Amino acid sequence: MAQKWLKVIGRVLHVRSIWNGAISFGLVSIPIKVVNATESHAISFRQIHLDDGGRIRYRKVCELEDSEVSTAEIGKAYEDADGTLIPITDEDLASLPITTARTIEIVAFVPADRIDPLQMDTAYYLSANGVPAAKPYVLLREALKRSRKVAVAKFALRGRERLGMLRVVGDVIAMHGLLWPDEIRATDEVAPDAAITVRDKEVDLADALMDTLGEVDLDDLHDDYREAVEELVTAKAEGHEAPAAHTGEKTGGKVLDLMAALEKSVRAAKESRGEEADEDTGTGEEAEVTRLPSGKTAARGSARTAPKEVGGKKSTSTAKKPAAKKTAARKSTARKSTARKSTAKTTGTTGTTAAKRSGGTAASRTGAKKTAAKKTSTKKTAPRKRASA
Repeated sequence: MAQKWLKVIGRVLHVRSIWNGAISFGLVSIPIKVVNATESHAISFRQIHLDDGGRIRYRKVCELEDSEVSTAEIGKAYEDADGTLIPITDEDLASLPITTARTIEIVAFVPADRIDPLQMDTAYYLSANGVPAAKPYVLLREALKRSRKVAVAKFALRGRERLGMLRVVGDVIAMHGLLWPDEIRATDEVAPDAAITVRDKEVDLADALMDTLGEVDLDDLHDDYREAVEELVTAKAEGHEAPAAHTGEKTGGKVLDLMAALEKSVRAAKESRGEEADEDTGTGEEAEVTRLPSGKTAARGSARTAPKEVGGKKSTSTAKKPAAKKTAARKSTARKSTARKSTAKTTGTTGTTAAKRSGGTAASRTGAKKTAAKKTSTKKTAPRKRASA
C-alpha cells in the first residue's frame, strides 16, 4: 500500500500544478501545490463536414472588428442587466480583500459523515511545496488520521471563493471542492408520491437481493462503453466491419408484478454467483397477486366452491353434504312413521281395555239387577206358600 501511494505522490510531483498557495492551519502555514486528482478517459469526437470530411472549427471573433483574435487578446468582463460589459482583470481579482486568495483557510474539523455527498465536487491532491513544507504537511496529515475527522476549508480558485474538504488518502492530503449549501436543490418536487406503500414482504425480497449481490471491489469495475467504442474505432481504421451489437435478454420494460421481478432478480443473482436458487423463493414470471376476500365473504366463497382435486382424486367433502342431508331426512321420516305406529298401537290397546272395562261393568251391573229381581220375586212367593199351608 505504501509503495502504491509513493507512486501516486511521484506522479503528482510531475503533474503541472493548477494553483500555488498555502494551507492555513491556525498559526501554521503549509506551502502547497494543487493538482487535479482525477482524469477523464472518455473518448472525445471531433465535428466534421459530412460532405467532404473536413473538420469543423470554432474561431473566436470580435463582434466589433469582425476579425479573429488570439487567446492573448481575450480578457474577462461582467455583463450587467442592461447588457453593458464591465471589464475585470486578474489584478482586480487578486486585490480583493479576502484571505483565501492564495490560502486554503481551515475553518473547522468535523466528522466525515457530516458532509453530504451531494456537495462533493472536483477532487485535488495537495502536495507539499518544498522541503520546509514537508514537516507541517505530515503533521496535519497525522492529526487528521488520528482524529478521524475531515477539515472544512475556504479557498479561492478560478475567480471565485469556494468551499473545500480536506481528508487523508493514503499518505496524501486530498481536497474535495464542495458546493455551497444554497447550491443544492431541494427534493420536494422530485420525491415520489407519499401515498405509495411498500409491503414488508417486498422489502424482505429487496434485502435478499442486496445480500445476494453482495459487495464488489471497485478496482474491478471498468468502462464497457469506452472499450466498445475503442474496438469500433480500431475496426473501422483497419477497414474491418464494426463489431456486432450485443443481443442479450432485455431487462427493461414495464414491471407488471413487483414481487415476481424481485424474486426473479434474486434467482438470477444467485445463479450468476454459482449458487443454487431456493425452490421456494417464489413463482417467478408466472407469479400473480390475488386479493383474498375476508370475513363472511370468504366463508361464503368457500362454501360455494366446487370440489377440488387433491392428489388426482376429487374431494368429496363438499359432495357428501347433500347426501348426508338426504340420509338425515330419511331417518327423520322413519322416526316419525315409527312414532305414529307406536301411537296407533297405544291408542288401540287403550281403547280395547276401556271397552273391556266398560263392558264388564255393564255386565256386572245387569247381573246385579237380575239378582235383585230374583230376591224380590222370592220374597213375594214366600207368603203365598205360607198361606197355602
